[in-house]
Amino acid sequence: MHIRQGTRKINKMSRSLKIATGVIVALAGAIALLIAVWNWDWFVPLAERQASASLGRPVNIQHLHLTLARNPVVTVEGLEVENPPDFPDDAPPLARIERIGVTVDAMAWLRDRSVGLTEITVIRPVVEARALSDGRNNWTFTEKTDPAQAQQQARDTAGGSRPTLGAVHIEDGHLHALVPRLRADFSLDIATRAPPGDTSPEDRQKQSRIVVTAKGTYAGAPITGRFEGGALLAIRDKDNPYPVDLHLENGPTQVDLKGTLLDPTAFGGADLRLDLRGPNIARLTPLSGIPLPDTRPFRLTGRIDYAQGRFRFTDISGKVGRSDIGGTISVDPGTERPQVAANLASERIDLADLGGLIGANPNAPTPPPTAKLLPDTPISLPALRFADVDLTYRGKRIEGKSMPLDDLAAELTLKDGALRVHPATFGVGRGRIEANVALTPLEKSVRIRADVAFRQLDLARIMAATQSFGGGGTIGGQAVVEGSGTSLATILGAADGSLKLFMTGGDLSALLVNLSGLEFGTSLLSALGLPDRTRIRCMVADLPLRQGMVELRTLVLDTEAANVIGTGRVNLRNETLNLELKTEAKHFSIGSLPGPIDIGGRLRSPTIRPGAETTARAGAAAGLGLLLTPLAALIPTIQLGLGEDNDCGAMIRGAQTAR
Repeated sequence: MHIRQGTRKINKMSRSLKIATGVIVALAGAIALLIAVWNWDWFVPLAERQASASLGRPVNIQHLHLTLARNPVVTVEGLEVENPPDFPDDAPPLARIERIGVTVDAMAWLRDRSVGLTEITVIRPVVEARALSDGRNNWTFTEKTDPAQAQQQARDTAGGSRPTLGAVHIEDGHLHALVPRLRADFSLDIATRAPPGDTSPEDRQKQSRIVVTAKGTYAGAPITGRFEGGALLAIRDKDNPYPVDLHLENGPTQVDLKGTLLDPTAFGGADLRLDLRGPNIARLTPLSGIPLPDTRPFRLTGRIDYAQGRFRFTDISGKVGRSDIGGTISVDPGTERPQVAANLASERIDLADLGGLIGANPNAPTPPPTAKLLPDTPISLPALRFADVDLTYRGKRIEGKSMPLDDLAAELTLKDGALRVHPATFGVGRGRIEANVALTPLEKSVRIRADVAFRQLDLARIMAATQSFGGGGTIGGQAVVEGSGTSLATILGAADGSLKLFMTGGDLSALLVNLSGLEFGTSLLSALGLPDRTRIRCMVADLPLRQGMVELRTLVLDTEAANVIGTGRVNLRNETLNLELKTEAKHFSIGSLPGPIDIGGRLRSPTIRPGAETTARAGAAAGLGLLLTPLAALIPTIQLGLGEDNDCGAMIRGAQTAR
């Protein structure tokens, strides 16, 4: 009986074994069959949906492969990223990539759930970056990410779980950019280059280089360039500086950037030297993105780095035209408007090099006599609102033909489109000119108010700049100008304000006085440079400005030899003069003709000619009193501009008494 029971157990076990064996064989056969017929392309639709949802536009994949190994390799073939749905149908797709291979560090995932991409190979990527005339482009993506997912991704990034990047190989990459707004149509060829010779795979990764060459047009000018950087593997290697070598030519403008970065992804640990040169700093506007004024030819060098959210251009040295320049510029691009802070200085400065700051073109040829004197270049409202600026500038010595100014100091702020100069100070001998300017943007124009004070200016310094006339004495006064317009010319052509100038002491070349009285003999002597000077008691000029018209309310020059009285007006709208100077001699001169002179024509090229003959001279003294008496209220202003001890106050008080 026991034998019979044992036999039944053996038979039962045998049947179970046969069943198990059959199951194993069937499962093995199924696995073999699955392996034989398996196709990773089955996952292509899923991958396309995920990528399309993430990028907000169609993504197409031809083939998908996975090579199972200790470090799996994912290969994508025929990847295509299409344009936004509202882009023209005939435009080429944004990107086509023949093949991408990604090697994944599986052990890193099993160890700490981190993503390690040990090697990425990109074969023949082609990118067509295009913008339309209305500003739309095909490279701005609309990401469709769940907010909770985005927060989790941010926490992962902050926690250090960003994917680690290994070697990156790019073969035969090409990017074509077409941006009408920037007048840009250029191509970039991109590839990685392995080091020469036989080296280990690890050394080849570390010593390889990425090379980018550029060719085409940018800002309407030809552009060529070459960039060579270290291996992309070294971007995250903070123990070894990442080399950077860039040379760029955009028309006649050239840019060189050489040095190293410790953290290229954050532009950190920079040891870079920037060299800029060209015919006009304004040509850097398309490259820098910051509106810049017209200048003469320039060359600037300095160190560039990034810290505390700001790009810094330090140790600047160079020249703009005939002016040297040095200092520091920093830019914070991470706000609504870039924040620019600059502290600049010059040992020698030619103000003509800075004409672009007021709308002039320093590179323009010498204008004809009929050309306008006041700059009529429109003031760009978008440029005023593009950035906030805080500038301090010092010019130690002003040079230039016929330039009576000695030095310059200015502080400027630009915030929310409103410009403030507070102040700009020019030295003139022992005195100074101090200007405070406020420019406020309006809807389609700007409003400007300028307050200018003249404090004890040295006439000898001013007259020496003419290289023709001599002179001495002290000048003081003030000017106020306020108006609106689209350029400096239109603003002054409709401005209101006033100009008050006073002079006392010293002497003026007799040529200036005697020419107005047509005293031919002494004028000829003065023109020949022979010593012939006349003592100045006082000069008073009170010139109101109304709607662009400067009226000579009072213009009196009181000398030992004569009194000169001026009348007329200056039209800033059409830049013309219509003035008359009358001389009342204080002594008899054989060569004197009792006639005035007229000054007319354009501001840029005035003409001087004899006026109608005048015989009525008896009322000159009384007329002088009528002119000077209303100026009694200006005596405090005269004292402020000329000092307490001056002859103008005494002359005005004497005129009041004479009446």
